[in-house]
Amino acid sequence: MLNLSKTKDKSINATGKRKTAIARATLKAGKGRVKINNVPLALLKPKMYRMRIEEPLVLAEEVVNKVDISVNINGGGVMSQSDAARTAIAKALSIHDPKLRQVFLDYDRNLIVADARFKEASKPNKHGSARSKKQKSYR
Repeated sequence: MLNLSKTKDKSINATGKRKTAIARATLKAGKGRVKINNVPLALLKPKMYRMRIEEPLVLAEEVVNKVDISVNINGGGVMSQSDAARTAIAKALSIHDPKLRQVFLDYDRNLIVADARFKEASKPNKHGSARSKKQKSYR
């Protein structure tokens, strides 16, 4: 376990992915501030996505008050970004305090293990959809 209180310059980096969204979390010793793309978490809209990101923070309340977390997210939609951010935050917290890893796994496995599902690729001559066929009109 890293003791961040003695080493001010040490930081923990972790990444989280969901579809095409990639989140990079940096955890440093601090006062419990959490920023998503340089915006405080409390100001993030809509509320549902903010609550998804807050899940690992609520599970690790005693640790979160001693560290600052900064998350940068690129790509994807709003829901994918929130899922990627919560994975990155949970991974960083579990590196900081290994006891939290089992807590996160018991609550939701996707906090630690990334969801590998993607949208199915569109096939040629399928008119935009991945599985739809051309309509036949001779019957």
